[in-house]
Amino acid sequence: MPMKGVESMAVMIAVGAGSRYETKETNGLSHFLEHMVFKGTKKRPTNLDISTAIDEIGGEINAATSKEFTYFYIKANAAHQPLAFDVLTDLILGPKIDSKELEKERGVIIEEINMYEDTPMIKISEVFESLLYSPTSLSWYISGMKENIRGIKREDFLAYKKRLYYPGNMVVVKAGKVEEKEALELTRKYFGHLKAQKKEEFHPSSFVQKEPKVRLRQKRTNQSHFCLGVRGYFHSHPDRYVLTVLANLLGGSMSSRMWDQLRGRGLTYYANTMEDNYLDTGYLVTQAGVDINKIDEAIEVVLEQYRLVVEEKVGVKELKKAKECEKGKFILSMEDSKNVAEFYALQALLDGKIIDTQEVIETIDKVTPEDIQRVAKDIFSPEKLNLAIIGPYNDEEQFLKLLK
Repeated sequence: MPMKGVESMAVMIAVGAGSRYETKETNGLSHFLEHMVFKGTKKRPTNLDISTAIDEIGGEINAATSKEFTYFYIKANAAHQPLAFDVLTDLILGPKIDSKELEKERGVIIEEINMYEDTPMIKISEVFESLLYSPTSLSWYISGMKENIRGIKREDFLAYKKRLYYPGNMVVVKAGKVEEKEALELTRKYFGHLKAQKKEEFHPSSFVQKEPKVRLRQKRTNQSHFCLGVRGYFHSHPDRYVLTVLANLLGGSMSSRMWDQLRGRGLTYYANTMEDNYLDTGYLVTQAGVDINKIDEAIEVVLEQYRLVVEEKVGVKELKKAKECEKGKFILSMEDSKNVAEFYALQALLDGKIIDTQEVIETIDKVTPEDIQRVAKDIFSPEKLNLAIIGPYNDEEQFLKLLK
């Protein structure tokens, strides 16, 4: 995707491989594999060889794993596009998965899991999704459980790559200073020899919730962290961007309702509302960190804001602010070639169709007060509420009473 006025580029390869495609026994494998490809390939035998190749051109190389995809990218001077393609395809198609490096990396992954466990502000979103999507594979942690990481074998990586790392399940995107002809030639050069493979049939999850749910993660802390939210819409749902604007209105900025009501009352240092989407589902959630003795009050504030957006139509001025805020964030993000590559790669991978940035802006512009209230009425009701908490509590009934 061309970007005017830039001399750099990002090359990204996205794969339809993530934690929802694992088994219970191999949960954590997708993320573990993301680590292992950087440990050495046949062409570049060590991690140092890989990092040196990119450092020599002043570039950036990284990767990320989610529940539905994994991507690898390089950002660099556009003159080095051939090297970027060579290194990325080397990582994805030729990792050694060396047994000695595998044993070392187990320790790295376990320490990463320990870091999340000791950081409630990060961990709480995992606990929330585990509650929201149980018992499906969407409820599993991306990094897996320690016992799983200790048991994963080299053969598991090889079988997983063979199953999911094939052309029909991969997308190549270049963003920034783009020479389309060169990019197409390089894609054919590095991927043209790969054999076609039948794509796995996708089995969507279905969820029926008849009563509110609470999950407590007991931990001795001075501050409790909670996520209070509901299921929302899947990635290509027609009301996806209505939900995006609703989330911004509720807690997407420092002048949003949640920020005003929670921080304005001295209950929290941070509070935000966000939405996220998967192939077959999604959610809207408000997260905050509060004094352990004021958590009931904070939860009641969030519930009140959910109720108000259902019962009272949002004003035109407030809605305009939320839409302009959301558009502004989106436009700023699209000035980074890595974000542009991700925007298009995930659409192609998850939706099978592409809308451009202008269409996103126009869709946001079309959101009306009636749309906001209609979506709020659809998602917010007592039986659909889900509350996850990390803190020194052991009585779920205490919090269920608040939700009912």
